[in-house]
Amino acid sequence: MIYKPEGFIFRTPQNNRYISSAGGLKEALKNNAVAEAKASVCTSTHDLIIDLPCGKGIIPRNEGAVGIAEGKVRDIALISRVNKIVSFKVVSVKENENGEVSAVFSRKDAQIQCHREYISHLRNGDIIDARVTHLEQFGAFVDIGCGIPSLIPIDSISVSRISHPSDRFFVGQNIKAIVKSADNDRIYLTHKELLGTWSENAERFNSGETVSGIVRSVEDYGIFVELAPNLAGLAEPKENISVGDSVSVYIKAVIPEKMKIKLIIVDNSDDIPSPSETEYFISDNHIDEWIYSPETSDRYISTVFSR
Repeated sequence: MIYKPEGFIFRTPQNNRYISSAGGLKEALKNNAVAEAKASVCTSTHDLIIDLPCGKGIIPRNEGAVGIAEGKVRDIALISRVNKIVSFKVVSVKENENGEVSAVFSRKDAQIQCHREYISHLRNGDIIDARVTHLEQFGAFVDIGCGIPSLIPIDSISVSRISHPSDRFFVGQNIKAIVKSADNDRIYLTHKELLGTWSENAERFNSGETVSGIVRSVEDYGIFVELAPNLAGLAEPKENISVGDSVSVYIKAVIPEKMKIKLIIVDNSDDIPSPSETEYFISDNHIDEWIYSPETSDRYISTVFSR
């Protein structure tokens, strides 16, 4: 069985078969399968009501997530699932004389199975699917399978510094992430290594060009402008420039041995840049080491995953 963040399998033919009839739900129960449907209501007792094409399902509060019953996870984890797709395993199915179906599900059991059969086998350097669930100043929380959460710290999102994860991600976005380490059943993630090395990004820019960028830092000695998520250059000081501004910049020089790009800000815009579609430079499912710095550079910047 393939385990994915919630919402990934919702529209698949197999999932549609499982949730469309009493027979399909009984098949999912027999197959020990994980299915998905939308949660429409969280009751006053924090049970989740699940909409089905054939009727209704319920996820009792204590079955809503691993840790809920023990008080390790707050009820907001259930309340926040309303109007979203949730993963679950079928516990029981009933059908009345009118053919209306009522079923009991367990999201907790889906998470336990996902952890046992998938997450517990992840190795450092594995590249996995994730879905952004919410953003905090310190990082992006993501679903790595059946609603199981993990965190990408803000300094691991990209090489180019950002003031908030919303500069790079939006809630509901499907992304890739790399397993950095696992400890006490927790998975720690990183993302920046997927966004290309200095050379892979810099080769897209040439001296003499004028291109767009985003101001990420304003210092006394200059202004750091992001040209790509893993590439920033230093522009000469200029008045009336603020962090977050969208600017056009003239490229004075590209210097690989110093990992520097010298810029001049030509103009700024009132446009507020929003996160763009993420481009990944690695298509494999695993990486042992990532070297950001060019071979000609005196500096050596890398991430080693094999340890």
